[in-house]
Amino acid sequence: MPLVTSTEMFKSVYGKCAVGAFNVNNMEIIQGIVEAAKEEQAPLILQVSAGARKYAKHVYLMKLVEAAVEDTGLPICLHLDHGEDFEVCKSCIDGGFTSVMIDGSKLPFAENIAVTKKVVEYAHSKGVVVEAELGRLAGVEDDVNVSAKDSSYTVPEQAAEFVQKTGCDSLAIAIGTSHGAYKFKGDAKLDFERLQTIASLLPGFPLVLHGASTVLPEFVTKCNQYGGEIKGAQGVPEEMLRQAGTMGICKINIDTDLRLAMTASVREYLALNPADFDPRQYLKPAREAIKNMVKHKIKDVLNCSNMLID
Repeated sequence: MPLVTSTEMFKSVYGKCAVGAFNVNNMEIIQGIVEAAKEEQAPLILQVSAGARKYAKHVYLMKLVEAAVEDTGLPICLHLDHGEDFEVCKSCIDGGFTSVMIDGSKLPFAENIAVTKKVVEYAHSKGVVVEAELGRLAGVEDDVNVSAKDSSYTVPEQAAEFVQKTGCDSLAIAIGTSHGAYKFKGDAKLDFERLQTIASLLPGFPLVLHGASTVLPEFVTKCNQYGGEIKGAQGVPEEMLRQAGTMGICKINIDTDLRLAMTASVREYLALNPADFDPRQYLKPAREAIKNMVKHKIKDVLNCSNMLID
C-alpha cells in the first residue's frame, strides 16, 4: 500500500472526531506510533518538521515511513509540518510526501495568500494536498518561535476569504493553543466561539489545531522525579480537544507529548539501571511508552479508533 493523502480521512471524520498528526524524528518514535494506530485501526498522519529533516535527513525519514507502511499495511499520510517557504514544500513534494504545510502566518495577509496559492498549484499538479495557516500560535517548536506579543487569533472572515483565494485543502487556525510544554498561564482556555464561527463560514472544510499536546502530568512528574527540570508545564485539557473534534477540527497535532513520554521513560530506565549502556535497553521501553500514550490519544481524545478508510 502506498502513502496516502489526508483528504478521505478528513471527509470520514468531519464533525465526529479528529485524526492524530504525530511528529516523528527516529525509528522508535515511528514504530511506537504506527503500532498503536494498527491496534486501534485508526487513520494516521505522520508529520516531519524542519528540525526533524535536519536531524535525521529526508531520505532516512522517508525510508522509515515506507517501512512502517510495509510492516503495518496502514494507509499513512506523510506530512510536512511548518514548511517555511515554497522551496521547502517543493522539496518535500518532489521527495515523496503526500501532504505539505506552507506556513505563511508570519507574512501579511496578501503575501500569505500569494505563497500559499503558489504551493497549492504545484502540489495539486503532483497529487499532493496542502495545509495552510492563518493566525499565529505563540510558543517554541523546532524552528518555530513566536512570542506571546506576536501571536494572533484567526479572524473568521479572513479565513473564509483565504481558503477561497488559495484553494488550500485544510487550514490551521489560532484559537488559543500554543507550541511547546508551557501553553497557558493560569486556566486553560480555547476560543470555541471563534472556532464555531470559522466552521460556519467554511462548512465541511477541514480545520487544523496546532500546539495541541495535553502535556500529560504523569510524564512531567516522571521526568522531574528522575532529574528533569520541567516546572509549571501545562497543556490543552483533553476534554477541550474532544470538543474541538466535533466542531470542524479534523487534524490535531501532537509532538510535545511524544517527547515527554520518551524522555520520561529513558530518564527512569537510566536512573534505575545505571550499569546499562546498550541503547536498545532504554529505547525499548521508550518505544512502548510512546505506543501506550498514542493509543490513549486515539481512543480517549481523538476518538478515531476503528475509523480506517479502505
